[in-house]
Amino acid sequence: MRLGRAGSGGTLTPERASALLERPQLAPDVLLHEPIADGAPWVVQRGSQQYIRVGTDMVRLLRVLDGERDRTRLVEALGAPWTEEAVERAVESLHRMRLLEDGQPHRRANSWFKFVPPLTFQFTVVKPERMLAALVPLLRLVANRGGAVLAAVLALGGVLSLALQAPQLRQALGSPLPLGVLFGVACASVVATALHEMGHGAVLTHHGGRPSRMGVMLFYLTPAFFCDVSDGWRLPHREQRVQVALAGVVTQMVIAGSVALGAFGVGAASGDSGLRDGMLVFAVSTYVTGLLNLLPLVKLDGYIALMTHLDISHLRDRTMTDARRFLAKVLFGGRYARELPGLRWSVPFGLASMVFPVYLIAMAFTLWLDILQGMGLIGATLVLVGVVYLGYRLFTGTRLLLREARTAGARMWRVCAVALLLTAGAGTALTTVTVPYTVTGGYVVEDGRASLVLSDAADLDAVAPGSPVTLYRRGMVTRTEIGSATVGRGPAEEDVAPLSAFVPVREGDSLPIPAVLLPLSVTGTAPAESIGTARVAAGNRSLGEWLYLSYIAPAAR
Repeated sequence: MRLGRAGSGGTLTPERASALLERPQLAPDVLLHEPIADGAPWVVQRGSQQYIRVGTDMVRLLRVLDGERDRTRLVEALGAPWTEEAVERAVESLHRMRLLEDGQPHRRANSWFKFVPPLTFQFTVVKPERMLAALVPLLRLVANRGGAVLAAVLALGGVLSLALQAPQLRQALGSPLPLGVLFGVACASVVATALHEMGHGAVLTHHGGRPSRMGVMLFYLTPAFFCDVSDGWRLPHREQRVQVALAGVVTQMVIAGSVALGAFGVGAASGDSGLRDGMLVFAVSTYVTGLLNLLPLVKLDGYIALMTHLDISHLRDRTMTDARRFLAKVLFGGRYARELPGLRWSVPFGLASMVFPVYLIAMAFTLWLDILQGMGLIGATLVLVGVVYLGYRLFTGTRLLLREARTAGARMWRVCAVALLLTAGAGTALTTVTVPYTVTGGYVVEDGRASLVLSDAADLDAVAPGSPVTLYRRGMVTRTEIGSATVGRGPAEEDVAPLSAFVPVREGDSLPIPAVLLPLSVTGTAPAESIGTARVAAGNRSLGEWLYLSYIAPAAR
C-alpha cells in the first residue's frame, strides 16, 4: 500500500519543519508492504531499492502517520504499548531515515537510470517481472533435489573435464586465439552474465518476490549486467534470500561445466580446433568469475549471501567501520565503540574488506598490464584511470580514519606525529627501495630480420642498444618464454606493426597499427613464432620512479 502525500513545495522555514515533525506523515516515495507469506516480515520501502523490515507495533504507527495527528492523538489512536515519549523517539528515527515528509518538492524518480555511489551507473533495459513469472512452471521442474543433483553433476563434471584436458587447456590459455573465436568467447560471456542475473530474478520470482529492474551498468567503469532483487528482503525465510543471492553463481557454474564437458566432446570428435580452445577459455573464465562472485570481501553475491545468512544489514560497511576504529585506536589512541560488538571476527573481516579490492585491482594489472601497455594511449589511459581510482580510495580511507580518531578524542599532537612518521616511512620506501624496470612491446621476424616494436606510449628513452630482451608467446592468460635477444644499434623508425605483436590474436598479422620499430639481435635459435610479445630489461629504478614510469607516465607520452 502507498502511504503519504506529495510535499507542499516552497522554502522550508524552521516553523514549517517543526510543524511537519509535530504532525508527521510518511514521504510520498514510501511504501508499506504486507507480509507475502506466513512468517514473512512487514517491509517499508523507500524509493526503488531501500527496504527496511519493521515489527507490527511500528506498522501500526506508520499507518496512522497522516499529517493530521499530533503526538497526543497518535497515542490515543495507537493505544498500549505506545506513549508520547515512545512516539517521539520513533518519529525522530523515521525522520533520520528520511521516511517522513520533509516539506520539499519531490521529483518522480527516474526508473530507467540510477547512480549508485561511489562509481556505478545502472541503465534499466527491461522490467522482467512478467517475463520471469512465465518461467515459474519451468523453474518448479528443476527447483528440487533432482535439479540440485543435476546442477552439481554438471558443475563438478566440468571441473573433471578440464583436468582431463590439462595439456589442451594450457595451450588454449597460453596461445593467441583466432579473432572469430575471441569474439565468440566475448559474446558467450555476455550471454552467461545475462543468464546469471536472470537466475537471481527467477529464484526470487519462484519464492513469490518481484524483481523490479534488469539492465546494463558500468560497475567501476566496467560493463556488466544487473537484476534488482531488493524485493528479496520481503521473503519470509533467510534460506530463501540466500538462495536468491547464490542463484547467479549456480547458473554460471552449470554453464561453465556444460561448456567444459562439451569441449571434451568436441576434442574427441575433431581433435585440436579453435572451437575447442574457445570453449576451454570460456569455461575457465566463467568458473573464475563465478568463484570471485562467491568471495564475501567485495559487494558481490557471496557477500549478499553471507549478510543475509547472518541477518545483519550493511555488514561490510559496519565491519570496515570497526576495522577503522581498531586502526585509529592503535595509531592515535582514543575511546571507540564497536558497530558489531557481538561479531568477534568483525575487525579482521573489515580489514580484509579494505585490502581485498586493492589486491584484486593489482592482480588485474599484473595479468593485463602487458596487453594494456601495448595498446598505446588507450591502454595507458585505462591504467591511469585505475591508478586514480586507487588514489581516491586511499584518500577517502585516510579521511575516514582521521575522522574516527578526532571523534574518539585522539590528541592532535599524536595524530600529527603518526601522520608525519607514516609519510616519512612511505617517502623512504619510495626513494630507497629499488625494483627491476621493464618496457613491454612486441617483436616481429620478417625476411630474417627481427625488429622490436613498441607502442607510442612506451618509454623509448629507457630502451638502449644492448639491452636484454625476452621473447614470449602470449596467450589471453599466460605467457611462455620462447627466446632471447638484445636491442641492436640503429635509429628508431615510425612504421606499422601487426596487431598480434601487442594483443594475443592469431589473425592480427593483417591488421597493422602504428608503432615504433627498433633493430633486434636474436640470441641463439630464432623463436618458433615470427610474431609475439617482448619485454626489455631497462635496469633498476627506485620504487617511486618505477610506479610513475609504469602507471602514470605512459598516458602523458
